[in-house]
Amino acid sequence: MRAAGRWKDYALLDCSDGERLERWGEVLLVRPDPQVIWQGGRQSPRWDKAHARYERSSSGGGHWETLRPMPEEWQISYRELRFAVKPMGFKHTGLFPEQAVNWDFLAAHIQQSDRPLRVLNLFAYTGGATLACLAAGAHVTHVDAAKSMVSRARENAAFSVLSDRPVRWIVDDCVKFAQREIRRGSKYDVILLDPPSYGRGPGGEVWQLTEELDGFIALCAQLLSEKAMLLLNSYSAELSPSVMHYLLSCRLGGKVTCDEIGLPVEATGLVLPCGSTAIWEGT
Repeated sequence: MRAAGRWKDYALLDCSDGERLERWGEVLLVRPDPQVIWQGGRQSPRWDKAHARYERSSSGGGHWETLRPMPEEWQISYRELRFAVKPMGFKHTGLFPEQAVNWDFLAAHIQQSDRPLRVLNLFAYTGGATLACLAAGAHVTHVDAAKSMVSRARENAAFSVLSDRPVRWIVDDCVKFAQREIRRGSKYDVILLDPPSYGRGPGGEVWQLTEELDGFIALCAQLLSEKAMLLLNSYSAELSPSVMHYLLSCRLGGKVTCDEIGLPVEATGLVLPCGSTAIWEGT
């Protein structure tokens, strides 16, 4: 497992009884986590100092309960990158801090390349990977179906002083965009995929991860340049690292590596698994 242990503005302070206690800058948030199934192991003394807690509803969904005065929105940094965060729907904050290990991997890959790289970031959310690739010197095409998320990504680029870097911001269904890029003859040196388990495109297009992913990777294969790389990330329990390895190997051949990514827990020294990544590299 690769642990995102280089953060200064974020920390997973503790986790137990189905919840995480996290520090986002100076703000403490408690959020549910279905993987935290152990009971009675709370060791941090800061649980009672949380500013807000996300409360699940018995009918589905949930809401944020404010416990102490806190800003509506604030910023945190990871190395040279800067992001706006705030309590959002479905327990989100606008950032997945465990992805920092993939940001570092991508930045190193781009900086070590002997040529300028073109990166396609699909299901790109608020732009963590996009910003890391821009800062490393790549040209990035950022695609997400949610206009609000693309707007937030552009704001994060401005906060990180990266607005002048070569980037295309596109609001579109990722499958339809890939199909159009194939017809145009476009090629990319790096393709990033972080698809949701379920989602809808701007035109109501339905995405079901286990039904759509194999065919979508086949589409993406047609967009890969020579000596390209594809990084697939997933938070779905249905896609273990081994399943993702087989998926990429069957579709693309070549070299595939896979692992889990996670967050170090300050109170215990353990690492909380937070998702899986598989990386295909062409020859």
